[in-house]
Amino acid sequence: RSTCAAFPNYSGLGCVSTGCELGVNSQSCVVKEDDDFLEHLVLLRTISLGADARDELHVVAVESKNTYGDHKPVPIASLRVSVLPMISLKGLEFVPPVTFMLQCGTGPVYLSGQHVTCESQLVEDVPRCKAHEEELVDMDEGDEDDARAARDGE
Repeated sequence: RSTCAAFPNYSGLGCVSTGCELGVNSQSCVVKEDDDFLEHLVLLRTISLGADARDELHVVAVESKNTYGDHKPVPIASLRVSVLPMISLKGLEFVPPVTFMLQCGTGPVYLSGQHVTCESQLVEDVPRCKAHEEELVDMDEGDEDDARAARDGE
């Protein structure tokens, strides 16, 4: 693991280049969730057709847990050798477990990206949360003082 060029402002991050091939022999690729108490992200960077891919439509889909807990495949790329043999992606992030699948076409289709790990930010967020709570308490006390003054003045 090395420092992650994708997040230059953060320390304590580790990145591993990762990728997979989708085709006739392997229709899907799963990036599993590690049980190591670290935060994990899969950053997909490129999807490209192999040199020996047929001139047919290749549809790549991703299946990942959404906010409702459902797993439903969503197409993310449609490639064809004569039209669009490669796509470069930026900002496509997934939280494992995530499954990439070839929904249409025979491949080979190559996916490449990074698997980013970092320590949970929860411990660092606690002081910030406490400071924010103190501001809210101070504001509430000010409101109570205003309410008392209004009552006393009536």
